[in-house]
Amino acid sequence: MTDATEPVRQLRVVVEASDYDAAVAFFRDTLGLPEALAFAEGGDERVVILEAGRATLEIANPVHKRAIDRIEANGSESPHIRLAFEVSDTEGVTRRLEAAGGRIVGEPVVTPWQSLNSRLDAPGGVQVTIFQELLESGERAVLGGFATDDERGAEA
Repeated sequence: MTDATEPVRQLRVVVEASDYDAAVAFFRDTLGLPEALAFAEGGDERVVILEAGRATLEIANPVHKRAIDRIEANGSESPHIRLAFEVSDTEGVTRRLEAAGGRIVGEPVVTPWQSLNSRLDAPGGVQVTIFQELLESGERAVLGGFATDDERGAEA
């Protein structure tokens, strides 16, 4: 494998949070992202790195982004970048995050792709989707509307 094709080893999303303590409490203490590292160089400078399980990068075109916003946020437009966390209990996690300062944008709803999604504005100016898969990936793959870009190209 050449340097150009070596796989990325980690996806790290960096959030600047004016209320650092509220953001850490929300994501680490309430959502449950384990702390991997924390640094303080002196003064008020602090950073914490939280583990978030397996990382993926979802790239959506504007039409798809609007469709998702319609389904999981009653049409409320999401920012350019939004975080999504898979959990085993969307309803319970949504309520805990709301109690910890998250503002509900969209209550839990079953999506056409068979996940239970909610949307919240979180501390740090971040919008998050909380989702629970209701079907295994193989079961979802046979639903209408699911295909890889490679499969779409073969159909054209």
